Amino acid sequence: MFTGIIKEVGEISDLQHKTSGAMLHISCKKILDGLKHGDSISVNGVCLTVKDLNKAGFSADIMPATLESTNLGKLLPKSKVNLERALKVSGRLDGHIVQGHIDGVGAICEIKKSDEFFTIHIAVKQELLKYIVLKGSAAIDGISLTVQEVRSESFGVSIIPTTLNSTALGSKKPGDLVNIETDIIGKYVEKFLRQEKCNETMTMEKLISLGY
Repeated sequence: MFTGIIKEVGEISDLQHKTSGAMLHISCKKILDGLKHGDSISVNGVCLTVKDLNKAGFSADIMPATLESTNLGKLLPKSKVNLERALKVSGRLDGHIVQGHIDGVGAICEIKKSDEFFTIHIAVKQELLKYIVLKGSAAIDGISLTVQEVRSESFGVSIIPTTLNSTALGSKKPGDLVNIETDIIGKYVEKFLRQEKCNETMTMEKLISLGY
């Protein structure tokens, strides 16, 4: 479990594609404090497990399904990535509840600057857009952000200078792909409503079969 508050921007030192999956090597410093083999760490919003580590960084395996559903497989050496350690139960939840399970990938379609603030619009498929709510939360490459606008095929988030300077978003440009995790609460609500509707349908069918 994570909060979407980025602790460090790391750098890809190597991405080794295998017959099945890949091995990701990341150079970093601050995030290594107390990190150990088997720990969970968010890389661009994707929950990965630390395999090996040294004073220069760490490595993690990436499953084939993760390569297909995130932007990790398209990273190159020197690419910047957002890093966050797993949330401690005793810690502050400064962002929102982030699982590290990516729902899909979106493409940056527009970047607007107003004084020192930026608004980034991200194009996504309808299957993701239905979970995006005005003033709600979304994790973009692992960053907890507030939705400021929802359009028919995209949504916009506003970026403050602190977020821009402490994450990899500052290097993004139109056309770049970003990982998106929607708010888990919305997905649970949809499931409950769908189940209720299914139960109502089954009840009506049962009544009809009994001649009511």
